[in-house]
Amino acid sequence: MLVSAKEMLNKAKAGKYAVGQFNINNLEWTKAVLLTAQENNSPVILGVSEGAGKYMGGYKTIVGMVNGLLEELNITVPVALHLDHGSYDGAMACINAGFSSVMFDGSHYAIDENIAKTTELVKICEEKGLSIEAEVGSIGGEEDGVVGKGECADPQECKSIADLGVTMLAAGIGNIHGKYPENWEGLSFETLDAIQQLTGDMPLVLHGGTGIPEDMIKKAISLGVAKINVNTECQLAFADATRKYIEAGKDLEGKGFDPRKLLAPGFEAIKATVKEKMELFGSVNKA
Repeated sequence: MLVSAKEMLNKAKAGKYAVGQFNINNLEWTKAVLLTAQENNSPVILGVSEGAGKYMGGYKTIVGMVNGLLEELNITVPVALHLDHGSYDGAMACINAGFSSVMFDGSHYAIDENIAKTTELVKICEEKGLSIEAEVGSIGGEEDGVVGKGECADPQECKSIADLGVTMLAAGIGNIHGKYPENWEGLSFETLDAIQQLTGDMPLVLHGGTGIPEDMIKKAISLGVAKINVNTECQLAFADATRKYIEAGKDLEGKGFDPRKLLAPGFEAIKATVKEKMELFGSVNKA
């Protein structure tokens, strides 16, 4: 059954490793991530953006699919189902649909309003035993139409949000969603260190995990990052494997057009990508 991300992230923070949040887009994605987590005995967070929620037919549809897979595939590792970059209304809808974790992204509000809305959601999540992620300082790049340029969060603002009782905090440290541009300046470890010193045991979240060099990922984990979000990398791997299958003309051989065959190489590519990330993040055998 689905669990809150609280325990898995507190353990990760204390143990100096990170749990991956892998965003899901359909059944293939969800099944690939869950099986890889089980095979590697790793805790995992399934991320759902509001756009992906609409695409998959709504939050209740997703909850039904995920709960069904957990049972039918005998998944025993801890799994959290998490709303990614949620609005206030989106967070409420996911709480009501049966998600075990939500992110309220109030980073575009003035800090006072971000605090007010976060406070209200923290109370609801605490009552229901769900975990909640908040964001300070926008994350660069584009995610479902939300665009930011990779700003660095103000450590004092991070502390004021952390003190509201959120489970985990996403803070901008120069990271970007999607592919990183050639002229990217890298992560600001100075900012991360300052945030970590003020927020103590709070698990920190690194968004835009695709394309950050491995040594930077490891350094970020050593400075308190306990959750890393991966989305674009799985999409690129899936698209690449699917293209190769079609370019090789395999969809024209026998029943190669059957979606079960057509999507199989992409499915395996997601699994390979997720495994690689779990190894890098250090979450293998931490379930």
